Amino acid sequence: MKILKYIKIMLIVGLLGSMVSACKKVEPSTAIDEKVALGDSSHIATATIGNYAVLRNPDYVRSGHFLMEYPGDNIAQGQPSSDDLSRCYRYNQIPTGGHATNFWKQAYHLVAAANKIIAAIPDNASVSLKELKGENLYLRAMAEFNLVRIFGRPYSQGNGNNPGVPILVETSTDIAPARSSVKDVYSAVLTDLLKAADLMTSSNTNVYASKEVAYALLSRVYLYMNDYPNTIKYANLVINSGRYGLLQGGDYKGYFSGVPENNKETIFCIKYTKTQDQGFSAIGSMYYSGQGPDGTSSLTTPGGQGNTGWGEIYASKTYVEDLDKYPNDLRHSFIAPYTISGVLQYNPKLTPKTPMYYITKYSFQEGIVTLSSPVYLRLAEMYLNRAEANAKLGNNQPALDDVNIIRTRAGIPTLTQATAGDVLSAVLEERRLEFAFEGQRSYDLYRNNLPMVRNYPGTHALNNTPTTNIMQTVAPTDPRVVFYIPQTEIDNNPKLTQNP
Repeated sequence: MKILKYIKIMLIVGLLGSMVSACKKVEPSTAIDEKVALGDSSHIATATIGNYAVLRNPDYVRSGHFLMEYPGDNIAQGQPSSDDLSRCYRYNQIPTGGHATNFWKQAYHLVAAANKIIAAIPDNASVSLKELKGENLYLRAMAEFNLVRIFGRPYSQGNGNNPGVPILVETSTDIAPARSSVKDVYSAVLTDLLKAADLMTSSNTNVYASKEVAYALLSRVYLYMNDYPNTIKYANLVINSGRYGLLQGGDYKGYFSGVPENNKETIFCIKYTKTQDQGFSAIGSMYYSGQGPDGTSSLTTPGGQGNTGWGEIYASKTYVEDLDKYPNDLRHSFIAPYTISGVLQYNPKLTPKTPMYYITKYSFQEGIVTLSSPVYLRLAEMYLNRAEANAKLGNNQPALDDVNIIRTRAGIPTLTQATAGDVLSAVLEERRLEFAFEGQRSYDLYRNNLPMVRNYPGTHALNNTPTTNIMQTVAPTDPRVVFYIPQTEIDNNPKLTQNP
């Protein structure tokens, strides 16, 4: 890879401790190699492409998906697994959890790599170099926002004064910084995104950062901070940019199966090409298994486990029941019940058995069963961010107007204030239906001080006695709403404190 010729960023983590000699110093993931050097603008451009490639590393995208989506109530694990993803799902995380460790390490790898480019480009550089600086500011902001979501408590708890994660900027000299507060991390994220938006002027495709990508993430961050006027402001900037449009009808049903650059609704995604298909190691492998001998077939008929994927994580029974309230809801296209002769199949490895509703949001890109380009930001979110902000400001009709835009696209009846009941609840329910399996549900509940209620079959029942008790309720104040700081990082950085 060309990037290795121009940028050699080494993040030495605690996991290497058992692989090196006792005399070698082991540093935390926030440590970087100060010998890194960047050459001319072409080197910087190549290094930036390399930074986007970091997102595709399974330690970032796959582990991050498990950490962000599996604590929700839209999925059900159909059988026990020795993989650490089970702990993500069941809320029995441990400080040495593999996926949290993976994500921390890889996210700070990205932050450190972005810092080198940010530092190399002055603010008065050429337009093209300022564009690259803006892209790296966005990448750093996205990584730190995801870190603070995973390892820091919701902003609404304590007004952001709980411990967050270390902030690592281009001028940082402390290789082992302490945790900053959640509020300070959010402030750093906002600073980066606002500057990124000012620097970027090109209309990049949706696999690269752009001004609108920064605006979209600003809308989400401000929503998480309960800053509703700014949530609306930046959602409007994206919606009114004219760059994006909601997919309709058959195009919407096939949302996740096309080439990502051709999708006018996607604002930012992590692109995988056909040659980068991860097969049984892909995110979609956990969600779907079809009839066919391998993961290169375009067959879409659901089949038994282990054919084209592991097929161990299903849409939860309660999610499907909510979806089934309107049989014509186009979002049924993202659920593939495994049936034989019209009879829904159940995974018998649990008591009670788990209904096998396969999920296809991470499958079938360009006809390949396990190929997908995970979507991080899309236009529908801007409408529902704006709807939630308006609902909380007491602007019920504008909130419902935006909800109805999404409902109309899905082919289901619109709501009035009389039929909606509590408008905020209607917004949150629409967010659940629209963004299921995209890593948003648990954050939507906990930042709104709502519990996670899992009243459906799944391995979370194994936390209860007897195992036929399928209820698991997680309060927004539960310690395990956030993950432990990786123990390897604490071992190598005494300034880090552990989550309770």
